[in-house]
Amino acid sequence: MKINGPNQTNFNPYKNNIQKQTDLKKDIAQQDQLQISKQAKKLQENVKPNAERAAYVQDIKKSVESGEYQVDPEKTAKKMIAFWTKQL
Repeated sequence: MKINGPNQTNFNPYKNNIQKQTDLKKDIAQQDQLQISKQAKKLQENVKPNAERAAYVQDIKKSVESGEYQVDPEKTAKKMIAFWTKQL
């Protein structure tokens, strides 16, 4: 048996790791895909936001941004109590 020393040109102890890294890079290059069925697209078309609700939300947003929106703590507390008592 002939031993040439540690500097052999055809010996690479990290070859398996390098191969694994290249395989991982190939897997990462693939992008996730999403397919929406025709039925789901029809359902999305049918669900349109209510114009009155959208206007109400816009009014609230404007009042919050301008700092004019006031929260009624008593009304909030009543709604919270009603919600939690119905859940039990």
